Order: sequence, then C-alpha cells, then structure tokens
Amino acid sequence: GFMTRYERKIFDDLKSPHLKYWVPFVWFGNLASKARKEGRIRDSVDLQALMNEMNKYRSWCSLLFGYDWVGIPLVYTQVVTLAVYTFFFACLIGRQFLDTDQGYQGHDLDLYIPIFTLLQFFFYAGWLKV
Repeated sequence: GFMTRYERKIFDDLKSPHLKYWVPFVWFGNLASKARKEGRIRDSVDLQALMNEMNKYRSWCSLLFGYDWVGIPLVYTQVVTLAVYTFFFACLIGRQFLDTDQGYQGHDLDLYIPIFTLLQFFFYAGWLKV
C-alpha cells in the first residue's frame, strides 16, 4: 500500500546484492526536488530541512543494516550461555532457605524446589535460545 504497482515492479526488477532500503529514499529525494522546481515547496530552506530529516532517517536505516550485516561471533554466544547457566546454578544453591534456628544435625542445605528461580531460569534460557 505504500507503492503503486508500477513502483513495485521497478523495485522488484532492481538487481542489488544487498537490501534495497535506500531506493525509496532516492525516490523521495527526486520527488522533493521536483516539487521544489514546480513550486509545491516554496522555499529552499524547507526543502533542505525536509532532506536533512530524510537523510537522518536513512542513516538510521543504514546503521540498522550494518547491525544485520555483521554477525555476532560464536564466542560471544558461548560466553553468554556459560554465564547464564553459571548464574542459575549459583542461584539454585544460593537461594535455598536454611532455618538455622532448628539446628538439624547433618542438614546443611534445605532442599526445596525454588519455583521463582526456575521460572527465571526458563525465561532467561528461552530468551537466550531466541
């Protein structure tokens, strides 16, 4: 709905080895220049402000394209995975409740199911897998 059928055909027929996010910006620049020549944009300052905002948006898209272009090295994912699992192993031991007032002989750890720690683990581990 953002393009006419003719524009969509031109866009699809354009051969580019990379993403074609820049094509609408070129079209916009050409249309804005044409509008200035036809008098639809009355002042060159307005045209320049319009083009500056468009260039700012285009640079943000370029930055986003750069993030997509460069992959995350495998060692980072391995370090994060190790950190998540180590953190939750420490939480599993560290968040256990031990009532020292009871004075049970030989019971140094109170083994119960830490429900909220498990929920936190499933959330972080699921997020890690995404």
